[in-house]
Amino acid sequence: MIQNTIFTPADILLPDYVPDGKDWSKWAVIACDQFTSEPEYWQAAEQEAAGAMSTLGLILPEVYLGTPAEQIRDSEIQKNMGTICEKLHSYPNSMIYLERTLPDGKVRRGIVGKVDLEEYDYSPASCSAIRPTEETVVERIPPRVAVRRRAAVELPHVMLLMDDPENQVIAPLAEKKAEMELLYSFPLMQGGGYAVGYRIFGDVQSSLLQVLADYETRRQGSVVYAVGDGNHSLASAAAYYAELKDTLGAEAAKTHPARYALVEIVNLYDPSLEFEPIYRLLKNCDAVDVLAKLEESAAGTGTVTAVTGAGEQTVALPGGHALDVGCLQIFIDGYIKSHPGVVCDYIHGADSLRTLSSAEGCLGFFCTGVDKETLFPYVTANGSLPRKTFSMGEAKSKRYYLEARKIIL
Repeated sequence: MIQNTIFTPADILLPDYVPDGKDWSKWAVIACDQFTSEPEYWQAAEQEAAGAMSTLGLILPEVYLGTPAEQIRDSEIQKNMGTICEKLHSYPNSMIYLERTLPDGKVRRGIVGKVDLEEYDYSPASCSAIRPTEETVVERIPPRVAVRRRAAVELPHVMLLMDDPENQVIAPLAEKKAEMELLYSFPLMQGGGYAVGYRIFGDVQSSLLQVLADYETRRQGSVVYAVGDGNHSLASAAAYYAELKDTLGAEAAKTHPARYALVEIVNLYDPSLEFEPIYRLLKNCDAVDVLAKLEESAAGTGTVTAVTGAGEQTVALPGGHALDVGCLQIFIDGYIKSHPGVVCDYIHGADSLRTLSSAEGCLGFFCTGVDKETLFPYVTANGSLPRKTFSMGEAKSKRYYLEARKIIL
């Protein structure tokens, strides 16, 4: 008898598969929190998806937050929820084995299913089975809860990491593709690589659930799954579920579909998985003043590299955290608080940072991240990392919106 697991099959919604892949390339769109300082990326996505059924009509790219486009797009999303979702095909009680070819040619393997939000806590003192790897900014949750409250379906860009150095859970699925159903195979838009998905069901699913149960049992009492990407989306799902407990009652909420969240799990030790640091970009600032204040506060042993249009320089950091990126974030938070109008963006990729830092009123910082082998021990011992410490690959390697799941009764 297989015991209940945290990660389980879900009723998954997808468009009907068309082998030529053209419509699918328009359907799948990269995570909304990417290219937040590059509106031209999203404008190109709009052009590519024009006239087709696309997840772009169901999500709000964060580049539009705080702009007139936000309200317009929010209204369109509400209309699209019904019309698009009616056209999707349902795959009940399923999981998906996903092989994602990244832009560099490496293949990242994962499984799509749902996780129980009863097992997730995003608070700094979290001891739950599913834990955040980065600081959760609670101010970012209410707007996302408002979106989820009105949504008929969820589209995940959440990726959870599992600590499986022996590759016992996901890797064996590569040899069982003949026993699964091909659901999609197509190139991702704008140089995102390629995605192939197989429905896991029947005997393959039963075997997988047993291996998952064994893994979760081995990890009992420590971090079972760590949130690698999309923590604020998962936190918003958890906050909405907590809201339902208050309105419906705890027992009634337990049977509500919003108790669960659709995610992809990936093994931390997948050879394709590379941790990239996330850089900081200050906008609307006086770079000379920022660097002067940073120099005045220097007290620790760490350093970062500051970037402007004039070049790059090494700058000493204040103390206050075990990681250099933590020390920098503490300084940036304090500076922004005392300098209204200055904002911090988080940039993936060295070339993007150098380009953006050359603009007037901008100042970039290169900072180191964290090695993936130290992630689970660090989170177990110290809790979450400073927000936006690392990224699993550069922007185009991020998860694309593909699968959907109903979160209403």
